[in-house]
Amino acid sequence: MELRRTVQLCRFHSLLLQRRCPWQPPARHCRHRASPPMQCWDWCRGSLRKGLLVAGLGLPLAAGIYYRLADAQEQRKMRLLVEGVWRFGRSLYLGMCISVDYWRTAHVALRGVDENSPEYKKVMSACHQRAADRLVQGAIYNGGLYVKLGQGLCAFNHLLPPEYISTLRVLEDQALKRGYGEVDELFLEDFKATADALFREFNYQPMAAASLAQVHKARLQDGTLVAVKVQYIDLRDRFDGDIRTLELLLRIVEFMHPSFGFSWVLKDLKETLAQELDFENEGRNAERCARDLHHFPYVVVPKRVLTADYCEGCKINNVESIREQGLDLKDTADKLIQMFAEQIFYTGFIHADPHPGNVLVRRGPDGKAQLVLLDHGLYEFLSERDRSALCKLWRAIILRDDAAMRACSAELGVKDYFLFCEILMQRPIHMGQLRLANILTWEETLYMQAMAQHHFDRIMQVLKDLPRPMLLVFRNINTVRSINIALGAPVDRYFVMGKSAVKGWSRIAGHRSSGIRSSSLFCWLRVKWESLKFEIALRKEMFSMRLMASLIRFLAYVGFLSESEQIYEYFQA
Repeated sequence: MELRRTVQLCRFHSLLLQRRCPWQPPARHCRHRASPPMQCWDWCRGSLRKGLLVAGLGLPLAAGIYYRLADAQEQRKMRLLVEGVWRFGRSLYLGMCISVDYWRTAHVALRGVDENSPEYKKVMSACHQRAADRLVQGAIYNGGLYVKLGQGLCAFNHLLPPEYISTLRVLEDQALKRGYGEVDELFLEDFKATADALFREFNYQPMAAASLAQVHKARLQDGTLVAVKVQYIDLRDRFDGDIRTLELLLRIVEFMHPSFGFSWVLKDLKETLAQELDFENEGRNAERCARDLHHFPYVVVPKRVLTADYCEGCKINNVESIREQGLDLKDTADKLIQMFAEQIFYTGFIHADPHPGNVLVRRGPDGKAQLVLLDHGLYEFLSERDRSALCKLWRAIILRDDAAMRACSAELGVKDYFLFCEILMQRPIHMGQLRLANILTWEETLYMQAMAQHHFDRIMQVLKDLPRPMLLVFRNINTVRSINIALGAPVDRYFVMGKSAVKGWSRIAGHRSSGIRSSSLFCWLRVKWESLKFEIALRKEMFSMRLMASLIRFLAYVGFLSESEQIYEYFQA
């Protein structure tokens, strides 16, 4: 039996060597026969492989054919869909790079190094610079809302390292510029003609490029010199996608850092940000702003929509250019603060994007500083009730009236009133010290940074308790504060805004009255009277504190009181 099987196998091997085609042995000579489940799996695997091959080749081919057959706007939307994925990936990658860089610097490069040593400061400064460069690079390449967020960070020059502030300033008016073809493509879609056909002269090289549009210098057919604001052609199509991307990124950050929850802010401001894309709405905002501030002769508001009055001037934080024009920094800062204080405390129609690129300074007819207010796309309206409470709160903070600070904060829906007041002022508040210095000391800066770091949950609760329009009001106040500091803080911003708050509250109360109390003469008298009472109360408190300090010094000098640390701190205050 064994001999027959051996001979039979050898015969099969001989036939196998003689055949040219591969030979498949009979099933009865195979040691392992494939079971039906294995055959089914092989068939499924082969079908899956073929399906993936068809999908990998067919879908791109079908998408390419559809893209070629689509019109220009549909092609742009398809490109934006792909670019949106890249923007999300780029943002996530940059965020991870910054986080890893900070972790490596703190735990590896600076391990065991004294925080006060020059080496520590040098290495950490280089890390801050790398992070700021990455943020600017990502914002410019992503464009749109990412540039807007970068501009907002510039206002926090008292909290962020100086490397961030100096680097992020490029986003105020020097963002990524678009090509000539895109400008003509937009004009052809909206006006059925190119830009050089509509204007006698049109400079395709933009003067400035910001988050949502770029500005070109042009000349009308009658020879008038104008500035033409051209919105980026893909901005409206990508707005919703960018909002969703930012919301997703903020949720990822919240998942990693639960206390850092800002997604609700973006959700609440989504509709307000969308209004900035409507140039017709911007024109209406500009006209209303011009009406509200018409009694300020030093404020200029270009009033036309796409094509606006061309106004020469320098950015309001450019100290050298302001001085070259022979203008006074104190006069410039005072007019800036009064202009926005008028909106915050009285009109309630508030410019919510007043970064230095949107406020120009030029010499006026009287030889003094004249302010040109640009970009009226983003405005916020504060109700009369909230304005009245804010006016009284600012006055109470200046006069250190603790009971009024608590009551006015409650009117705005905030329970943690003292923290709210410090957030509003962007500085520590010492109840025994009336004067509020515009430039923070090193200790006060450390206090604000520690507050932001250790009481973040309380800060978030205060922001959630506030009326939603107050979020953009905070941005306005903080931006004006940073501009005043960039000019050298020549003006007591707190006192100037305090006087505007008193005037605003007096006028609001006068308009609520009826009969003779609502007359313009009575309102004017009320404003003057309330302003006088405010200044008298402030000077009275300052005089009493100085008198008390002098008395304590005298008693310590004659020996009735021993000099102690508490007395020294009182003198410092």
